[in-house]
Amino acid sequence: MSNCVPTIDHQFQLETDYIQRYLGQLTLLQESCLVQLREWVANLQRGKVPSDQTLLRFLRARDFNVEKARETLSQSLVWRKKHQVDRILSEYRTPQVVQNYFPGCWHHIDKDGRPIYLLRLGQMDVKGLIKSIGEEGLMQLTLHVCEEGLQLMEEITRTLGRPVSTWSLLVDLEGLNMRHLWRPGIRALLNIIEMVEANYPETMGRVLIIRAPRVFPILWTLVSTFIDEHTRSKFLFYGGNDYQAAGGLVDYIPQEYIPDFLGGPCKTHGLAAPNTVPRVLYSAHFQDGTAAMVVEGGLVPKGLYLTGSELEKEGGPLTDDSIYHSISLGRGQVHEALILNDDPGSVITWDFDVMRQDVVFTVLRTRVPVLAHSPSGALQTIQNMNPLATDPEHRSVIDKTWKEGQDYFRVESPVVCHDGESIQGSHVSSHVGTYILQWKLHSGHPLDLIDSITAPKAQIMYYYEKLKSADYKGSMSSLQSGNSAFSALSNRSVSSSCPSR
Repeated sequence: MSNCVPTIDHQFQLETDYIQRYLGQLTLLQESCLVQLREWVANLQRGKVPSDQTLLRFLRARDFNVEKARETLSQSLVWRKKHQVDRILSEYRTPQVVQNYFPGCWHHIDKDGRPIYLLRLGQMDVKGLIKSIGEEGLMQLTLHVCEEGLQLMEEITRTLGRPVSTWSLLVDLEGLNMRHLWRPGIRALLNIIEMVEANYPETMGRVLIIRAPRVFPILWTLVSTFIDEHTRSKFLFYGGNDYQAAGGLVDYIPQEYIPDFLGGPCKTHGLAAPNTVPRVLYSAHFQDGTAAMVVEGGLVPKGLYLTGSELEKEGGPLTDDSIYHSISLGRGQVHEALILNDDPGSVITWDFDVMRQDVVFTVLRTRVPVLAHSPSGALQTIQNMNPLATDPEHRSVIDKTWKEGQDYFRVESPVVCHDGESIQGSHVSSHVGTYILQWKLHSGHPLDLIDSITAPKAQIMYYYEKLKSADYKGSMSSLQSGNSAFSALSNRSVSSSCPSR
Protein backbone atom coordinates (compact mmCIF):
# COMPACT_ATOMS: atom_id res chain seq x y z
CA MET A 1 0.00 0.00 0.00
CA SER A 2 1.32 3.43 -0.86
CA ASN A 3 1.95 5.90 1.94
CA CYS A 4 0.70 8.75 -0.19
CA VAL A 5 -1.85 9.38 -2.92
CA PRO A 6 -0.64 7.34 -5.95
CA THR A 7 -1.87 9.76 -8.58
CA ILE A 8 0.06 12.99 -9.03
CA ASP A 9 -1.85 16.21 -9.57
CA HIS A 10 -0.02 19.25 -10.97
CA GLN A 11 -1.27 21.30 -8.03
CA PHE A 12 0.87 19.06 -5.84
CA GLN A 13 4.13 19.90 -7.62
CA LEU A 14 6.87 22.40 -6.79
CA GLU A 15 9.37 24.40 -8.80
CA THR A 16 12.28 22.20 -9.91
CA ASP A 17 14.91 24.83 -9.10
CA TYR A 18 13.45 25.34 -5.63
CA ILE A 19 13.56 21.61 -4.91
CA GLN A 20 17.16 21.23 -6.03
CA ARG A 21 18.35 24.28 -4.12
CA TYR A 22 16.49 23.85 -0.83
CA LEU A 23 15.03 20.35 -0.53
CA GLY A 24 17.17 17.88 -2.46
CA GLN A 25 16.09 15.11 -4.79
CA LEU A 26 12.44 14.10 -4.41
CA THR A 27 10.25 11.70 -6.33
CA LEU A 28 6.96 13.03 -7.67
CA LEU A 29 5.16 11.03 -5.00
CA GLN A 30 7.30 12.50 -2.21
CA GLU A 31 6.79 15.98 -3.65
CA SER A 32 3.04 15.43 -3.64
CA CYS A 33 3.11 14.28 -0.01
CA LEU A 34 5.04 17.40 0.96
CA VAL A 35 2.53 19.73 -0.69
CA GLN A 36 -0.40 17.92 0.92
CA LEU A 37 1.17 18.21 4.37
CA ARG A 38 1.98 21.86 3.75
CA GLU A 39 -1.64 22.64 2.80
CA TRP A 40 -2.94 20.82 5.87
CA VAL A 41 -0.64 22.84 8.13
CA ALA A 42 -1.52 26.12 6.41
CA ASN A 43 -5.22 25.47 6.99
CA LEU A 44 -4.60 24.52 10.61
CA GLN A 45 -2.01 27.08 11.64
CA ARG A 46 -2.71 30.74 12.11
CA GLY A 47 0.52 32.63 11.84
CA LYS A 48 3.92 31.02 11.34
CA VAL A 49 3.91 27.88 9.22
CA PRO A 50 6.81 25.41 9.46
CA SER A 51 9.26 25.50 6.59
CA ASP A 52 9.20 22.90 3.82
CA GLN A 53 12.49 21.57 5.22
CA THR A 54 10.78 20.93 8.57
CA LEU A 55 7.78 19.27 6.94
CA LEU A 56 10.10 17.10 4.90
CA ARG A 57 11.93 15.94 8.04
CA PHE A 58 8.67 14.75 9.61
CA LEU A 59 7.68 13.00 6.39
CA ARG A 60 11.02 11.21 6.13
CA ALA A 61 10.78 10.12 9.76
CA ARG A 62 7.47 8.42 8.89
CA ASP A 63 8.50 7.04 5.48
CA PHE A 64 6.31 9.63 3.75
CA ASN A 65 3.13 8.39 5.36
CA VAL A 66 1.20 11.66 5.38
CA GLU A 67 -1.22 10.64 8.12
CA LYS A 68 1.52 9.54 10.52
CA ALA A 69 3.63 12.60 9.72
CA ARG A 70 0.64 14.86 10.31
CA GLU A 71 0.01 13.27 13.70
CA THR A 72 3.60 13.63 14.96
CA LEU A 73 3.91 17.13 13.50
CA SER A 74 0.68 18.19 15.19
CA GLN A 75 1.98 16.96 18.55
CA SER A 76 5.25 18.77 18.00
CA LEU A 77 3.55 22.05 17.11
CA VAL A 78 1.53 21.88 20.34
CA TRP A 79 4.75 21.15 22.24
CA ARG A 80 6.55 24.12 20.63
CA LYS A 81 3.73 26.46 21.57
CA LYS A 82 3.57 25.16 25.13
CA HIS A 83 7.31 25.65 25.68
CA GLN A 84 7.54 28.85 23.55
CA VAL A 85 10.33 27.30 21.52
CA ASP A 86 10.01 29.85 18.71
CA ARG A 87 11.23 32.56 21.10
CA ILE A 88 14.21 30.73 22.51
CA LEU A 89 16.84 32.02 20.06
CA SER A 90 16.00 35.63 20.84
CA GLU A 91 15.28 35.28 24.56
CA TYR A 92 17.60 32.58 25.90
CA ARG A 93 20.49 33.82 28.00
CA THR A 94 23.33 31.40 28.61
CA PRO A 95 23.85 30.96 32.38
CA GLN A 96 27.34 31.82 33.60
CA VAL A 97 27.86 28.29 34.92
CA VAL A 98 27.16 26.93 31.42
CA GLN A 99 29.61 29.40 29.88
CA ASN A 100 32.28 28.32 32.35
CA TYR A 101 31.68 24.57 32.63
CA PHE A 102 29.63 23.23 29.70
CA PRO A 103 32.15 21.73 27.21
CA GLY A 104 30.17 22.05 23.99
CA CYS A 105 29.79 24.43 21.04
CA TRP A 106 29.26 24.58 17.29
CA HIS A 107 32.48 23.93 15.44
CA HIS A 108 32.80 24.62 11.68
CA ILE A 109 31.35 22.23 9.05
CA ASP A 110 32.12 18.70 7.92
CA LYS A 111 32.95 17.53 4.39
CA ASP A 112 29.25 17.32 3.53
CA GLY A 113 28.63 20.92 4.60
CA ARG A 114 26.88 19.93 7.82
CA PRO A 115 27.45 22.12 10.89
CA ILE A 116 29.35 20.19 13.57
CA TYR A 117 28.44 20.28 17.23
CA LEU A 118 31.43 19.42 19.40
CA LEU A 119 30.77 17.97 22.87
CA ARG A 120 33.55 16.91 25.25
CA LEU A 121 31.25 14.68 27.26
CA GLY A 122 34.09 12.99 29.12
CA GLN A 123 35.05 16.36 30.63
CA MET A 124 31.48 17.28 31.55
CA ASP A 125 30.38 17.35 35.19
CA VAL A 126 26.85 16.12 34.52
CA LYS A 127 25.86 16.08 38.17
CA GLY A 128 27.30 19.53 38.86
CA LEU A 129 25.57 21.11 35.87
CA ILE A 130 22.21 19.57 36.66
CA LYS A 131 22.45 20.63 40.29
CA SER A 132 23.41 24.14 39.14
CA ILE A 133 20.81 24.79 36.42
CA GLY A 134 18.24 22.07 37.12
CA GLU A 135 16.34 19.92 34.65
CA GLU A 136 14.54 22.89 33.13
CA GLY A 137 17.84 24.70 32.61
CA LEU A 138 19.35 21.66 30.94
CA MET A 139 16.34 21.30 28.65
CA GLN A 140 16.45 25.00 27.74
CA LEU A 141 20.14 24.67 26.86
CA THR A 142 19.37 21.64 24.66
CA LEU A 143 16.50 23.42 22.93
CA HIS A 144 18.73 26.42 22.25
CA VAL A 145 21.38 24.20 20.66
CA CYS A 146 18.77 22.40 18.50
CA GLU A 147 17.21 25.66 17.33
CA GLU A 148 20.67 27.02 16.52
CA GLY A 149 21.28 23.89 14.47
CA LEU A 150 18.11 24.46 12.42
CA GLN A 151 19.05 28.05 11.75
CA LEU A 152 22.62 27.12 10.84
CA MET A 153 21.37 24.58 8.31
CA GLU A 154 19.16 27.22 6.71
CA GLU A 155 22.07 29.67 6.50
CA ILE A 156 24.44 27.07 5.03
CA THR A 157 21.79 25.95 2.53
CA ARG A 158 21.40 29.51 1.25
CA THR A 159 25.17 30.01 1.14
CA LEU A 160 26.10 26.76 -0.60
CA GLY A 161 23.13 26.75 -2.94
CA ARG A 162 22.25 23.16 -2.06
CA PRO A 163 20.24 21.62 0.77
CA VAL A 164 21.92 20.89 4.09
CA SER A 165 19.24 19.32 6.27
CA THR A 166 21.23 17.58 9.01
CA TRP A 167 24.08 18.32 11.39
CA SER A 168 26.95 16.24 12.72
CA LEU A 169 27.77 15.53 16.35
CA LEU A 170 31.38 14.93 17.44
CA VAL A 171 31.53 13.50 20.98
CA ASP A 172 34.89 13.21 22.75
CA LEU A 173 34.71 10.71 25.61
CA GLU A 174 38.20 11.13 27.03
CA GLY A 175 37.73 11.32 30.80
CA LEU A 176 34.44 9.39 30.82
CA ASN A 177 34.21 7.33 34.00
CA MET A 178 31.70 5.84 36.37
CA ARG A 179 30.56 9.23 37.68
CA HIS A 180 28.79 9.69 34.35
CA LEU A 181 26.46 6.84 35.38
CA TRP A 182 24.82 9.04 38.04
CA ARG A 183 21.19 7.98 37.62
CA PRO A 184 19.47 11.41 37.59
CA GLY A 185 21.96 12.35 34.86
CA ILE A 186 21.08 9.21 32.87
CA ARG A 187 17.39 10.02 33.22
CA ALA A 188 18.02 13.57 32.06
CA LEU A 189 19.84 12.21 28.99
CA LEU A 190 16.95 9.87 28.22
CA ASN A 191 14.49 12.77 28.52
CA ILE A 192 16.62 14.78 26.10
CA ILE A 193 16.80 11.88 23.63
CA GLU A 194 13.02 11.48 23.77
CA MET A 195 12.47 15.20 23.25
CA VAL A 196 14.88 15.46 20.31
CA GLU A 197 13.56 12.34 18.56
CA ALA A 198 9.97 13.56 18.85
CA ASN A 199 10.50 17.18 17.82
CA TYR A 200 13.68 17.28 15.74
CA PRO A 201 13.41 14.12 13.60
CA GLU A 202 15.93 13.47 10.84
CA THR A 203 18.28 16.26 11.95
CA MET A 204 21.20 14.03 12.94
CA GLY A 205 23.34 13.24 9.93
CA ARG A 206 26.29 11.58 11.65
CA VAL A 207 27.51 10.96 15.22
CA LEU A 208 31.24 10.42 15.74
CA ILE A 209 32.05 8.92 19.15
CA ILE A 210 35.80 9.11 19.80
CA ARG A 211 38.26 8.09 22.53
CA ALA A 212 35.65 5.80 24.05
CA PRO A 213 36.97 4.17 27.26
CA ARG A 214 36.05 0.74 28.54
CA VAL A 215 33.23 2.09 30.72
CA PHE A 216 31.36 3.35 27.64
CA PRO A 217 29.59 0.04 26.83
CA ILE A 218 27.77 0.32 30.17
CA LEU A 219 26.48 3.79 29.29
CA TRP A 220 25.60 2.64 25.78
CA THR A 221 23.63 -0.31 27.20
CA LEU A 222 21.57 2.09 29.31
CA VAL A 223 20.70 4.59 26.56
CA SER A 224 20.92 2.84 23.17
CA THR A 225 17.52 1.18 23.38
CA PHE A 226 15.93 4.64 23.63
CA ILE A 227 17.52 5.79 20.37
CA ASP A 228 15.66 5.13 17.13
CA GLU A 229 17.19 2.28 15.13
CA HIS A 230 17.62 4.48 12.07
CA THR A 231 19.44 7.08 14.18
CA ARG A 232 21.66 4.41 15.77
CA SER A 233 22.82 3.42 12.29
CA LYS A 234 24.44 6.86 11.98
CA PHE A 235 26.79 6.31 14.95
CA LEU A 236 30.48 5.61 14.38
CA PHE A 237 32.63 4.53 17.34
CA TYR A 238 36.37 4.85 17.90
CA GLY A 239 38.32 3.54 20.88
CA GLY A 240 41.71 4.95 21.88
CA ASN A 241 43.43 6.90 19.11
CA ASP A 242 41.82 5.01 16.22
CA TYR A 243 40.02 8.19 15.19
CA GLN A 244 43.39 9.45 13.89
CA ALA A 245 43.83 6.51 11.50
CA ALA A 246 42.38 5.90 8.06
CA GLY A 247 38.61 5.75 8.28
CA GLY A 248 38.71 8.20 11.20
CA LEU A 249 37.90 11.89 11.50
CA VAL A 250 39.76 12.92 8.34
CA ASP A 251 37.22 10.95 6.29
CA TYR A 252 34.42 13.17 7.55
CA ILE A 253 35.91 16.48 8.70
CA PRO A 254 38.34 18.69 6.74
CA GLN A 255 41.83 18.39 8.22
CA GLU A 256 42.02 22.11 8.93
CA TYR A 257 38.90 21.89 11.16
CA ILE A 258 40.03 19.02 13.40
CA PRO A 259 40.49 20.53 16.90
CA ASP A 260 44.00 20.89 18.29
CA PHE A 261 43.20 18.77 21.37
CA LEU A 262 42.44 15.90 18.97
CA GLY A 263 45.73 16.28 17.15
CA GLY A 264 44.49 18.67 14.47
CA PRO A 265 45.61 22.20 13.59
CA CYS A 266 42.37 24.05 14.45
CA LYS A 267 42.69 26.31 17.48
CA THR A 268 39.51 28.36 17.00
CA HIS A 269 35.85 27.50 16.95
CA GLY A 270 32.89 29.14 15.28
CA LEU A 271 33.17 30.14 11.63
CA ALA A 272 33.22 27.36 9.08
CA ALA A 273 34.88 29.65 6.54
CA PRO A 274 35.00 33.41 5.93
CA ASN A 275 31.49 34.77 5.38
CA THR A 276 29.95 31.29 5.37
CA VAL A 277 27.96 31.32 8.61
CA PRO A 278 27.10 34.35 10.76
CA ARG A 279 29.15 34.30 13.97
CA VAL A 280 26.12 35.24 16.02
CA LEU A 281 24.58 31.83 15.37
CA TYR A 282 27.29 29.93 17.20
CA SER A 283 26.67 29.16 20.85
CA ALA A 284 30.35 29.64 21.63
CA HIS A 285 29.72 33.36 21.13
CA PHE A 286 27.83 34.69 24.09
CA GLN A 287 25.46 37.60 24.51
CA ASP A 288 28.21 40.01 25.48
CA GLY A 289 29.78 39.50 22.05
CA THR A 290 32.87 37.65 23.25
CA ALA A 291 34.14 34.57 21.43
CA ALA A 292 35.23 31.44 23.23
CA MET A 293 36.97 28.16 22.63
CA VAL A 294 35.00 25.14 23.77
CA VAL A 295 35.64 25.03 27.49
CA GLU A 296 37.33 22.01 29.04
CA GLY A 297 34.55 21.40 31.53
CA GLY A 298 35.73 20.34 34.97
CA LEU A 299 33.91 20.02 38.28
CA VAL A 300 31.28 22.66 38.99
CA PRO A 301 31.91 24.20 42.46
CA LYS A 302 29.22 23.15 44.92
CA GLY A 303 28.79 26.79 45.84
CA LEU A 304 27.06 27.22 42.46
CA TYR A 305 24.49 24.48 43.14
CA LEU A 306 20.83 25.40 43.43
CA THR A 307 19.33 25.02 46.89
CA GLY A 308 17.02 22.13 47.65
CA SER A 309 13.99 24.41 47.55
CA GLU A 310 15.04 25.82 44.17
CA LEU A 311 15.34 22.31 42.73
CA GLU A 312 11.99 21.33 44.23
CA LYS A 313 10.29 24.19 42.38
CA GLU A 314 11.06 22.37 39.16
CA GLY A 315 9.62 19.03 40.21
CA GLY A 316 9.99 16.31 37.61
CA PRO A 317 12.16 13.22 37.64
CA LEU A 318 15.45 14.94 38.44
CA THR A 319 14.26 15.97 41.88
CA ASP A 320 12.46 12.70 42.56
CA ASP A 321 14.78 10.57 44.69
CA SER A 322 12.31 7.68 45.01
CA ILE A 323 14.68 5.26 43.25
CA TYR A 324 17.32 5.85 45.95
CA HIS A 325 17.37 4.02 49.28
CA SER A 326 18.45 6.03 52.33
CA ILE A 327 20.19 4.23 55.21
CA SER A 328 22.10 5.11 58.38
CA LEU A 329 25.02 3.12 59.79
CA GLY A 330 26.29 3.17 63.35
CA ARG A 331 29.41 1.68 64.87
CA GLY A 332 29.74 -2.02 63.95
CA GLN A 333 26.73 -1.97 61.66
CA VAL A 334 26.65 -3.28 58.10
CA HIS A 335 24.19 -2.69 55.29
CA GLU A 336 24.01 -5.08 52.36
CA ALA A 337 22.07 -5.09 49.11
CA LEU A 338 21.64 -8.67 47.89
CA ILE A 339 21.47 -9.32 44.15
CA LEU A 340 20.51 -12.83 43.14
CA ASN A 341 22.26 -13.59 39.86
CA ASP A 342 21.41 -16.49 37.55
CA ASP A 343 22.69 -14.70 34.45
CA PRO A 344 26.50 -14.86 34.11
CA GLY A 345 27.69 -11.94 32.01
CA SER A 346 25.10 -9.55 33.43
CA VAL A 347 26.39 -6.20 34.65
CA ILE A 348 25.79 -4.95 38.18
CA THR A 349 25.97 -1.18 38.53
CA TRP A 350 25.80 0.99 41.66
CA ASP A 351 25.47 4.66 42.41
CA PHE A 352 25.57 6.14 45.91
CA ASP A 353 26.22 9.38 47.75
CA VAL A 354 27.86 9.56 51.16
CA MET A 355 25.76 12.13 52.99
CA ARG A 356 27.54 11.99 56.37
CA GLN A 357 30.69 10.41 57.88
CA ASP A 358 32.92 7.93 55.98
CA VAL A 359 32.03 4.40 54.87
CA VAL A 360 33.85 1.35 53.54
CA PHE A 361 32.33 -0.17 50.40
CA THR A 362 33.02 -3.56 48.86
CA VAL A 363 31.35 -6.15 46.60
CA LEU A 364 31.17 -9.83 47.52
CA ARG A 365 29.84 -13.00 45.91
CA THR A 366 28.60 -16.14 47.63
CA ARG A 367 29.17 -19.61 46.24
CA VAL A 368 25.50 -20.52 46.70
CA PRO A 369 22.47 -18.21 46.72
CA VAL A 370 21.57 -16.76 50.13
CA LEU A 371 18.63 -14.86 51.55
CA ALA A 372 18.48 -11.93 53.95
CA HIS A 373 18.19 -12.61 57.68
CA SER A 374 14.70 -12.57 59.18
CA PRO A 375 15.19 -13.18 62.93
CA SER A 376 12.28 -13.59 65.24
CA GLY A 377 11.43 -14.82 68.75
CA ALA A 378 14.17 -14.70 71.37
CA LEU A 379 16.76 -13.25 68.98
CA GLN A 380 14.45 -10.35 68.09
CA THR A 381 13.78 -9.72 71.80
CA ILE A 382 17.51 -9.57 72.58
CA GLN A 383 18.07 -7.10 69.72
CA ASN A 384 15.31 -4.83 70.97
CA MET A 385 16.90 -4.80 74.44
CA ASN A 386 20.50 -4.21 73.32
CA PRO A 387 21.15 -0.84 71.64
CA LEU A 388 24.40 -2.17 70.14
CA ALA A 389 22.91 -5.37 68.73
CA THR A 390 22.92 -5.65 64.98
CA ASP A 391 19.39 -5.91 63.66
CA PRO A 392 18.72 -7.83 60.42
CA GLU A 393 19.06 -4.69 58.30
CA HIS A 394 22.51 -4.05 59.75
CA ARG A 395 23.88 -7.59 59.95
CA SER A 396 25.87 -9.37 57.22
CA VAL A 397 24.48 -12.46 55.55
CA ILE A 398 28.04 -13.81 55.49
CA ASP A 399 28.10 -16.43 58.25
CA LYS A 400 31.03 -16.16 60.64
CA THR A 401 31.94 -19.78 59.94
CA TRP A 402 32.29 -19.17 56.20
CA LYS A 403 35.74 -19.03 54.64
CA GLU A 404 36.73 -16.39 52.09
CA GLY A 405 37.78 -17.99 48.83
CA GLN A 406 35.65 -21.04 49.55
CA ASP A 407 32.17 -20.00 50.68
CA TYR A 408 32.31 -16.38 49.53
CA PHE A 409 34.56 -14.23 47.35
CA ARG A 410 35.57 -10.58 47.32
CA VAL A 411 35.04 -9.42 43.72
CA GLU A 412 35.77 -5.73 44.38
CA SER A 413 38.38 -4.60 46.90
CA PRO A 414 37.20 -2.49 49.85
CA VAL A 415 37.45 1.26 49.31
CA VAL A 416 36.99 4.06 51.83
CA CYS A 417 34.40 6.57 50.61
CA HIS A 418 34.44 9.94 52.32
CA ASP A 419 31.75 12.34 53.45
CA GLY A 420 30.34 14.24 50.47
CA GLU A 421 31.60 11.88 47.77
CA SER A 422 29.47 10.49 44.95
CA ILE A 423 30.45 6.99 43.88
CA GLN A 424 29.47 5.07 40.77
CA GLY A 425 30.75 1.70 39.65
CA SER A 426 29.98 -1.56 37.87
CA HIS A 427 30.99 -5.19 37.77
CA VAL A 428 30.54 -7.76 35.01
CA SER A 429 29.35 -10.92 36.73
CA SER A 430 30.98 -14.23 35.87
CA HIS A 431 29.11 -16.69 38.13
CA VAL A 432 25.68 -17.54 39.45
CA GLY A 433 25.07 -16.89 43.13
CA THR A 434 24.31 -13.89 45.31
CA TYR A 435 26.29 -10.70 44.76
CA ILE A 436 26.45 -8.41 47.78
CA LEU A 437 26.96 -4.65 47.81
CA GLN A 438 28.23 -3.96 51.33
CA TRP A 439 28.66 -0.72 53.29
CA LYS A 440 30.21 -0.31 56.75
CA LEU A 441 30.83 2.75 58.90
CA HIS A 442 34.51 3.65 58.71
CA SER A 443 36.27 4.87 61.82
CA GLY A 444 39.93 5.77 61.98
CA HIS A 445 40.21 4.97 65.70
CA PRO A 446 38.55 2.56 68.17
CA LEU A 447 35.53 3.77 70.14
CA ASP A 448 34.52 2.80 73.67
CA LEU A 449 30.97 1.77 74.60
CA ILE A 450 29.66 5.29 75.25
CA ASP A 451 31.25 6.71 72.10
CA SER A 452 29.77 3.86 70.07
CA ILE A 453 26.29 4.87 71.18
CA THR A 454 26.68 8.64 70.85
CA ALA A 455 28.95 8.84 67.78
CA PRO A 456 27.27 10.31 64.67
CA LYS A 457 25.96 7.75 62.23
CA ALA A 458 26.98 7.54 58.60
CA GLN A 459 24.25 8.16 56.05
CA ILE A 460 24.18 7.10 52.41
CA MET A 461 21.69 7.15 49.56
CA TYR A 462 22.16 4.35 47.07
CA TYR A 463 20.75 2.79 43.93
CA TYR A 464 21.76 -0.36 42.09
CA GLU A 465 20.71 -2.08 38.90
CA LYS A 466 21.46 -5.32 37.08
CA LEU A 467 21.74 -5.13 33.29
CA LYS A 468 20.91 -8.33 31.45
CA SER A 469 23.82 -10.10 29.75
CA ALA A 470 21.86 -10.18 26.49
CA ASP A 471 21.43 -6.38 26.54
CA TYR A 472 25.09 -5.84 27.38
CA LYS A 473 26.29 -8.27 24.71
CA GLY A 474 23.88 -6.69 22.23
CA SER A 475 25.37 -3.27 22.95
CA MET A 476 28.88 -4.64 22.49
CA SER A 477 27.84 -6.17 19.17
CA SER A 478 26.40 -2.89 17.94
CA LEU A 479 29.56 -1.07 19.02
CA GLN A 480 31.78 -3.57 17.25
CA SER A 481 29.70 -3.39 14.09
CA GLY A 482 29.96 0.40 14.21
CA ASN A 483 33.73 0.25 14.39
CA SER A 484 36.08 -2.68 14.84
CA ALA A 485 38.15 -0.72 17.36
CA PHE A 486 35.69 -1.83 20.03
CA SER A 487 36.58 -5.48 19.62
CA ALA A 488 39.45 -4.89 22.06
CA LEU A 489 36.98 -3.80 24.72
CA SER A 490 34.61 -6.74 24.56
CA ASN A 491 36.86 -9.11 26.49
CA ARG A 492 37.77 -6.67 29.24
CA SER A 493 36.10 -6.43 32.60
CA VAL A 494 34.12 -3.23 32.75
CA SER A 495 34.40 -2.87 36.50
CA SER A 496 35.40 -0.13 38.85
CA SER A 497 35.42 0.45 42.58
CA CYS A 498 37.19 3.77 42.36
CA PRO A 499 35.15 6.64 43.77
CA SER A 500 34.23 9.48 41.47
CA ARG A 501 34.76 12.74 43.24
